[in-house]
Amino acid sequence: MPRGVCRNVVRKYFWIFFIAMLPLIEIRGSILYASAHGMPLLPSMIVGLLGNMLPVPIIFYFARKLLVWGSQKRLIGPVFSFFLNRGESAGRKLLAKAGRGLYYALFLFVAIPLPGTGAWTGILAASILDMDFKKSVAACLAGVICAGIIVYLAASGIIRFGNALFG
Repeated sequence: MPRGVCRNVVRKYFWIFFIAMLPLIEIRGSILYASAHGMPLLPSMIVGLLGNMLPVPIIFYFARKLLVWGSQKRLIGPVFSFFLNRGESAGRKLLAKAGRGLYYALFLFVAIPLPGTGAWTGILAASILDMDFKKSVAACLAGVICAGIIVYLAASGIIRFGNALFG
């Protein structure tokens, strides 16, 4: 492979990785980018999966700590306390209702390939709800894989959402 072509391919994989790291876009957008640029979808999905999951542990560990830190500040304290208290009370209610099914719900939430339902939002909710780290990351990983497969199948033409939605 000529040197310029190799650089171009590496550059495209870099963008796939970077797009997958962005909130709201995540793996869904990176696979669509790969499809639009004629990249092989399976390697693109793997690169997108790595990019999408990279911020997950960071978000989990620091989101709650940021809320606790901010709740002690004079100007932003009331807002941060509101989110922290609201998340804790919602977590208790969800855990009482769902029990072990809470992680399946997290998986399903992340697996839906729509903007705002990805790993960023799912792991942020898990952090605020003070859920178990390993189970939350596993649920998010499974959800991202599922969403990636759905978008992969749609981008490759195997399933068609337009026909299902609009007849």
